[in-house]
Amino acid sequence: MPTPHFIATPRLTLRPFRAADLAPYAAINADPEVMRYLGGPIEAKETARQMQAANAGWTARTIGKIAIERTADGMFLGMCGLSIEDWYPDDLELGWRLAPAFWGHGYATEAARAWLAHAFDDLAAPRVISIADIPNRRSIAVMARIGMRFDHAARLKADTEIFDAEIHAVTAATHRAHEPR
Repeated sequence: MPTPHFIATPRLTLRPFRAADLAPYAAINADPEVMRYLGGPIEAKETARQMQAANAGWTARTIGKIAIERTADGMFLGMCGLSIEDWYPDDLELGWRLAPAFWGHGYATEAARAWLAHAFDDLAAPRVISIADIPNRRSIAVMARIGMRFDHAARLKADTEIFDAEIHAVTAATHRAHEPR
């Protein structure tokens, strides 16, 4: 099956990163408030590496935390997508990151729902997880809105930082039974 060019929702286009996305995505990744629960700000060089890895994952397997674009005006909002994390190599992990100007508009929820549909309908994943630092209530609220439920708590290590996390999950069957019509 050929790799689709993008995933569309009513308001968003989820697509591979473009060169023009580097500056706005680097600004998101340099923002201390955005990166508060993600290990702190990162430099543009690491952002470029993440973009390249996401695009490679999209090309190879149609997974990857790729760009979110507002379809109406082409505005770059951030990223959302699926990855396989070292902590849970048997699960697809769903994550998102948006510029603060776009928080509270339902964009993360809309993008995450589209990714769940892709995971279950196109990739036949049995379940999808999402990981959040316990104080990150905004992300945990998105998890609840997309039908994920608390699975377990864990102490995880990212580079040299250890943090307490909540892992939320949703199975294909639960997603299909509760997905908005």
